[in-house]
Amino acid sequence: MKWLLTRVLAGVAAVAVVLVGAGALLAHQYSGDPAPWAVSQRADAAWVGSWEDTDALAAILDTGGVDTVYVYAGDIGDEGGIERVEDTDALLAWLADEYPDVRPLAWLRHVRTGSSLVEDRFGADARETLAGQAAEVAGDGFAGVHLEVRPVTVNDPSMPELVSMVREELGGDPVLSVQAQHVELLPGGRMPSFVVQREEKYWSKGYLDRVTEEADEVVLPGVGAGMPGEAMYGGFMVRQVNEAVAALGTREEVTVRFGLPTYDSPDWGEREEHESPETALAAVRLGVTGAEPPESMTLGVAFYVADEADADDLAAYRAGWLPT
Repeated sequence: MKWLLTRVLAGVAAVAVVLVGAGALLAHQYSGDPAPWAVSQRADAAWVGSWEDTDALAAILDTGGVDTVYVYAGDIGDEGGIERVEDTDALLAWLADEYPDVRPLAWLRHVRTGSSLVEDRFGADARETLAGQAAEVAGDGFAGVHLEVRPVTVNDPSMPELVSMVREELGGDPVLSVQAQHVELLPGGRMPSFVVQREEKYWSKGYLDRVTEEADEVVLPGVGAGMPGEAMYGGFMVRQVNEAVAALGTREEVTVRFGLPTYDSPDWGEREEHESPETALAAVRLGVTGAEPPESMTLGVAFYVADEADADDLAAYRAGWLPT
């Protein structure tokens, strides 16, 4: 028994050394100086969860850096039906009057707990229902659709097929935006997380490419990274930029955005205390500098969510991202 305990302890120590080393390398990513050109292309976005008071959204739009908003328009059921959010027409009318150049996309949400290695997130009938209803929602004054479906495992072929079906139902002109999951930092790195959490946290670069093949825009989350501390969170975000550019850099034209942690309510998901807009923006600039994306790719950020962004968040956005 003593020899077994010795081997177990040795194994734990070896894993600890690897984790410490990996953490140090990740934190090192969040260092250096970004290039002067690695700033906003004024193609940023904001999720809008509520519009009872539009002051916070107006303050964001007045910066001139945001050209797209994801308007919370409906919850997607397990069978593909969409339960509409009421009074979105009021916000669309306000946007048309006050900010006619800002594009509103219908943000359709399906957020569950757990994902399976063998079961599709949506069956064939559900996919058909959802694709048709998504196009109907888009037709109610929106410029397109923003799909948030999570978690989805990389073994699930239904998600790429769903996106393709939504694209077909929408037609060529409306915008199709897809919210992705974090990209695994190393090939196969998603598996330990899946085993522990019983749901998919990360996508491979290949699956990210497959899911978003027919999307115009892709958004990666900037929250819930699960990193212990600011430096590792910053390094994580740098890697997200690098991996996303590597996965999608051959597209003829695509917009890729990274979420900014600008909410406190648990309604929108988990967020660690050290996840801040300042760190996220600095990391995105470092990532863009290192990745050197092709001219066919537009890179931006997205406020998550606009209605909870405060003056400090806006100050960080202006100072850390908007060109002077």
